[in-house]
Formats: sequence, structure tokens, C-alpha cells
Amino acid sequence: MPFIPHTETDIQQMLSELNITEISQLFDEIPAELPKTNLDELADGLSEGGITRLIQDREPPRLPGGNFLGAGAYEHHIPAAVWDIASRGEFLTAYTPYQAEASQGTLQLIYEFQTMMAQLMGMEVANASLYDGASALAEAVLMSLRINSGGKRIWMPRSLHPAYRQVLQTILKTHAVLLEELPYDFESGNVTEEIIAGFDPQDLAAVIIPQPNFFGILEESDILTRIAHQHGALVIAVVNPIAMALLKEPGSWGERGADIVCGEGQPLGTPLASGGPYFGFMCCRKEFVRQLPGRIVGRTHDVAGRPGFTLTLQTREQHIRRAKATSNICTNQGLLVTAAAIYLSLLGAKGLLSVAAASHHRAGQLQELLAGIAGVQSVFTRPIFHEFVIRLPVPVETVLPALARQGIQGGFSLTTDYPELANCLLVCATDTKTQPDLIRYQQCLAKTIPSPSQGEG
Repeated sequence: MPFIPHTETDIQQMLSELNITEISQLFDEIPAELPKTNLDELADGLSEGGITRLIQDREPPRLPGGNFLGAGAYEHHIPAAVWDIASRGEFLTAYTPYQAEASQGTLQLIYEFQTMMAQLMGMEVANASLYDGASALAEAVLMSLRINSGGKRIWMPRSLHPAYRQVLQTILKTHAVLLEELPYDFESGNVTEEIIAGFDPQDLAAVIIPQPNFFGILEESDILTRIAHQHGALVIAVVNPIAMALLKEPGSWGERGADIVCGEGQPLGTPLASGGPYFGFMCCRKEFVRQLPGRIVGRTHDVAGRPGFTLTLQTREQHIRRAKATSNICTNQGLLVTAAAIYLSLLGAKGLLSVAAASHHRAGQLQELLAGIAGVQSVFTRPIFHEFVIRLPVPVETVLPALARQGIQGGFSLTTDYPELANCLLVCATDTKTQPDLIRYQQCLAKTIPSPSQGEG
């Protein structure tokens, strides 16, 4: 149950009922000298995440710290206060703020979420969220086609999340648009300027730039943005929101920044939860705000000068716009946005940067450890965020079950989505991992892979 602090009146009524004057009298059986005992022998205090992990480590037969699977959904520490607050009835049971006069709290929360997302992305406007990252990207592409009405081509990197590419192909197949897949460089893992030079930019509506891409590789966002704008195309950034605390924000890419920014908001306080529900986010430049799908909450003042919040620019089918509507998106993921707003507020800029830096650092450590195993190779040379690709000397399909039996989710097999990366594994590490976790993974993987001498025998 949520903890609800007692008021001073509550406390006095309780003391009166018990016929005592101070709360300390409830504990008078404790020897007076005990509370004054020197506690020098105790270890230094731990953070909330640290104490949670300590208790998990002591709970048999659990083996925490074994999840190294990312690929679009990421395990981060979520402060307990996030879902304790989000689970309050005012938020948990609030569907959507149709009546502004009765929904000021919910509207203010969405407004704060929009403000924080716009700041994080370096953009001017953010909406109240969408269904998930993949559909948010599809909406961003449709938005770019409305803005750049003469365009018929969308450049889509092959290094974009495979599920996002599938959603784009499904939603856009009835539109007069050509999705052109940009290959990645087999050595660096990113889309290079040389690769783009081989594509025809005529009728180009938009260029999609993932940052980081599906392999965890950092794309050269400034170069790609400049090329897109030189050809009169819009730039659609698909980003990890945690990474944006550490990397250059999309609003600063190139000379004038990305035009539309979208992505998956799950890392911001939403647990993995067996695949969802998650939520998508979308930001854009102010000049494109009337093409932004979904809804926006605005801040205003009433006739008495008091601040208030209201829904604005609601381009929805319920509002009888039908064919004139920018989207058939009919609501935002309100509860998950609530959790994200609380998460961002609790961590602040410094806290979010700390999470991003810890995730990046742990991934770098793990990549070095795994590459030290005989027969294991790092595949790409470009810098990473918190994911990387390794090549194994044996089929991935035999390694992952063996790791699972040792309590480790070893990563995401790339064999199906990228046949050219057979026996390659996408591995993720976040702020939830400790140094012993990384070493344990290395040791388990080393035991799973036959040594060169065994292979020769």
C-alpha cells in the first residue's frame, strides 16, 4: 500500500487515545543507552538501487544481474517512488483529461512531461506521447510526407531496429512512398557518407537517423543531418531517451537540428513487463506543430490571472475531422507518461546523466571482457552507447540456451534479422549491472564456448 504520512492532528489523536504524550514512550522497553550506541562497524549507506540489489542477492535461489538482453527494451533501476506515486488513484484510474476543469492535475503532469522531453531532445515542441516507439516513427514519417508534400522517398537505414522497419513497411504500403534501405558499413557498423553518395536524392522527403542504431553504434548524426537538409529532406531522429542525457541532443544536429524526434519511452521508468505496455514520444520544431499527431497540453491563465492547463491542437477523429485529421491516434499512454514524468523529475538532469554514463561505462567494460575470450570478436569499430555486437566461434542458437541454464540472458541473436551477421550476438549492459555481474557473464560464456584445443580434437 502507498505510504501516507500522518498529519500532526492524526498523531496527537493517536497519543491521546493511548494516554501518552510522546511517540518515544511507545518504545520505552528499549534500553536508553542502545539508541546512542556507536555504529562505526556498519558499512557506509547504500543507494536505493544498491540496497535493493543487496536484498536480491541474499534471496535464494535468485540470480539477479543476469539480464544482458536489450534490443529496444532496457532494464534500468526505477526508484520505488515512481510507481508508488503513479499507482495513486488520481493517476491510475484517470483515462484521459477531456474535462479540463476536472483534470488540472493530470493536465499539469502531461505539460511537465512535454516540457522535459522537449528540453532533453533540444526541440521546441513535444506531444503527450504515442503508443510505442515503432508507431511513433511511422507517425513521424507520415508527418514528414505532409510537410514535404513533393517527396516520395524515405531513406531508412538497415541498422534501424528490425521491428521498426517492419512497422514502417506495414503502415506505409498503402501510401505512394518508396522506403529505400540504406546499408551499413560492415566494418564500422554505421551509415557512412560514402554509402549515401550512391543513392538518388530526387524526391527525397525524409531521412531517418537512429541514435544509437540497433547495433548500439553511434551514427554520424551531424554529417547525415547536413546531407539530408542539403537535399531538401527532413531529418527524423529515432533516439534512446537515456542516451540523450550523454550525447548531443537532436535539436543541435548539423546546422539547424533534426526536424522531428521520436522513439521508445520505456527506459524512462517503465519496467520490462514481458513486452509492455510501453509508450512512444515525439517532438518537433514549432513550425511543424500543426502536423504533429496526438495531442498537446498548453499552459494558460484564467480571467483572474491564475495558471491553468488545457488540451490544445487535438487533431483527433472524435473531433469530427475525419479525413482532415493528421492521425488516427486516439489517445496517449497516460499512466506510463505519468511514470516517465515522475522518473525524470526525481532524477533530474544530473541523475539522468549518471544513469547514461553508468550504462555506457558498463557496456564498454563488458565488451572488453568478452572480447578477451578466445574465439570471441567485437564486430564493429565505431563508438557505442550501451549495446555492442560480438561474433562467436559457435552458433548463437547453442550458446543462448546454455547461458540461460546458468541464469543469464546472454543477448539478442542477429542471425534471423541480419543473415550476414550469423553467429553474432547483440549484448546490452545498463546501470543495473555490477562488476561481479560482468565477470560472471564472461566466465559463463567462456565455459559455454569450446576452447580452440577442444575444437581441434
